[in-house]
Amino acid sequence: MPDKPTTVVAYAAGASLAAIAAFYVFGPTFFIDGENSYHTNDGRKRTIIGLSNPANDCFINSVLQALAGLGDLRLYLIKELHRRQLDGPEIYESAPSLLRKGEKADKVVNLQKGPITKALKEMLDALNERPIYKKTISARPMIEALERAFQTRISRNQQDAQEFLQIVLERLCDEYHAAQRARSRNLHPEQAEDGEPLERKTTGLAPALSEVSVGTNEGFPFEGRMESQIQCMRCGFRTKPSVTTFVSLTLNVPMKSTTSLDNCFDGLLKSEEIDDFKCDKCRLKHALEWKNNKIKSATTEKERTELEKEGERIQQALDEDPEQAPEGVTLPDSSLAPKCKIKKSTRITMFPKVIAIHLSRSMFDRESYSTKNMAKVSYTQRLRLGGLLNEKWYKLLGVVCHKGSHHSGHYESFRRNHLYPPFSTPDAFSAYATRNPSTVPSATPSPSIKAIQTNGASTAAGPSETQSSSSSAISLLASNSRPTSKKDEVKGDSSSTKSTNNDAQTETSPLQKTETQTSRPQIRTQEASASKFRRRKKSNDRWWRISDDKIKEARTSDVLSMQREVYLLFYELERPGDDAAS
Repeated sequence: MPDKPTTVVAYAAGASLAAIAAFYVFGPTFFIDGENSYHTNDGRKRTIIGLSNPANDCFINSVLQALAGLGDLRLYLIKELHRRQLDGPEIYESAPSLLRKGEKADKVVNLQKGPITKALKEMLDALNERPIYKKTISARPMIEALERAFQTRISRNQQDAQEFLQIVLERLCDEYHAAQRARSRNLHPEQAEDGEPLERKTTGLAPALSEVSVGTNEGFPFEGRMESQIQCMRCGFRTKPSVTTFVSLTLNVPMKSTTSLDNCFDGLLKSEEIDDFKCDKCRLKHALEWKNNKIKSATTEKERTELEKEGERIQQALDEDPEQAPEGVTLPDSSLAPKCKIKKSTRITMFPKVIAIHLSRSMFDRESYSTKNMAKVSYTQRLRLGGLLNEKWYKLLGVVCHKGSHHSGHYESFRRNHLYPPFSTPDAFSAYATRNPSTVPSATPSPSIKAIQTNGASTAAGPSETQSSSSSAISLLASNSRPTSKKDEVKGDSSSTKSTNNDAQTETSPLQKTETQTSRPQIRTQEASASKFRRRKKSNDRWWRISDDKIKEARTSDVLSMQREVYLLFYELERPGDDAAS
């Protein structure tokens, strides 16, 4: 019986809707985040949100635009505010029973509430919209939040992007630690009554430099830790390392016509030797020799006994802690102590996820008149920090440049044009598949492979195992690492195929070999057909050049050519699977 026209039309419409829905679910970023996303239907280029400049706010606008392109910062803000909502406001609105020195209850409560954290998240969310038409917003909500937090007005007379960035980052870090202490008091009230975080109680304040484990900070993404230590080149004694934390690094630009970012880092982290230094251990050794000479020339038994006791105390200080002079012991004048050469070394012991670098270009002449250092500073897309055993690689995501002199000029920023999950939708069912993989069908039908008999027992993977292995598991707040490269997939396929061939040769019959080998081309064919719906990852060479409300596209070569104007650099820590070229 011939089909009715209405039935045919209904089937065709249903099939079209099903195809569109399947394409949107399994590959929605092709049209949304793909090459066509840079143009609208009428041919206009898509752009990003600009910021107005009503009162010489370019130093504020440039920093906010650079921060808007940092994925780790946005993920931190999302997770931190979400955790505050889950905990409830009562935890963060109560002041600690014991305050530390210099603290006030109202200021602690204000930090615990995190007003700047919330204001910055709203600001960055607004800047990351993708408008079709040109759109400009104001940074006034963020400025007003800062003015309320510090109870003062932000001056427009002294415009420095680095000072504004430092104020914002230090405030965010203080709000993070205040919230951590509030949560610690709520979980362990008997252990955190003094308001100190638990992690600081359980760890030593100044461990030996060789015993410190170098790692990555998992809290506030800009916070890192540095340690400096002095070693005497005469006796080999090492002082206790002095620990300092930072949210941004200031590097002095040398007074040269051309230099590099690595040379600027050498001025901060490179070991240096200093002459005419007086070591604490060498001074105690000199004092012990001085006491022994006095013992030999002592005339009375009482004087000899007192000198011997003082010598024992000096020897005890030498054995335990040469930096602490023994109490009640008369030491010779410090001018008589021997001078020696020391070696001062500084290193990063806790690497931040996002490192903000300030290139200090201020120079001062004899009359204390400040000028701008116009040296060219070359920098690269990838930055290597750490030693051979703790190597860390960072990728460039944002740059703030300054044009003009030391007292006047204009700030503009460069921001890499890319998207992070969960801000795009690489897999709409991934979050649900992670929670209940057995009830969600996979994107590609699992191939039916006959079980391989081992020692007479047949083994087969269950449906839940097959579906969970085929479905991607990217949660909503997962890390922003990208899929593995094609080379890694080829290596993984070759290694798995090799191991399967070895097992088949040792434990299967010729008939089973034939069945297994004939099933592999079907698997590869299905994987190849499924990969057609995936958008191939390309090297991202797109940047936005932002000058307040004026926005235009740029390339990496344009960004790296701003060697004379570069002022702030924002690097983000690379993760396994990141494309170094993107």
